[in-house]
Amino acid sequence: MSEPALSIGLFYGSTTCYTEMAAEKIQAQLNSLFDEQIVSLHNIQDVSLKNCEDYDIIIFGISTWDFGELQEDWESHWEDVFQLALEDKIVALFGLGDQIGYTDWFQDALGMLHDAIAPSGCTIIGYWPNEGYEFAASKALTQDKSQFVGLSLDDENQYDLTDERIHNWCHQLIEEMGQ
Repeated sequence: MSEPALSIGLFYGSTTCYTEMAAEKIQAQLNSLFDEQIVSLHNIQDVSLKNCEDYDIIIFGISTWDFGELQEDWESHWEDVFQLALEDKIVALFGLGDQIGYTDWFQDALGMLHDAIAPSGCTIIGYWPNEGYEFAASKALTQDKSQFVGLSLDDENQYDLTDERIHNWCHQLIEEMGQ
């Protein structure tokens, strides 16, 4: 079997397994679309974020906790994010949050991660429309507030939409990668 044309590393932090389950679904969907095992999963609790530099394409998964706080594994490694050599890398982001219970902080950690990596010189893909969500405020919105800076999932209130959103987002990523 020949080497894959691309290597994709998916790095996530997960406290309650929802982000991990979303990461596994994204991995399965992309591997299916590429028809090969191209996506490697990495829980940042166990693996250094520095390992993301070994991949052509990086996907980061993060959840927002309580009142706009980072998930604990991301919080523990937050300073490492600013040290990553991401120039010339393609990066996509996805986040989990609760738009009803924490309506003023929906997907804030996703926005914080985006803002932390944006100055690095990477190309960020996978922006996601904010239609179909009900929330008051979010740090994860683009400047014109029409999109999230990555796929936004709410397994607390919209679990029934997760699989379809992942499916559509993965197809969008493939298109934006030029594959």
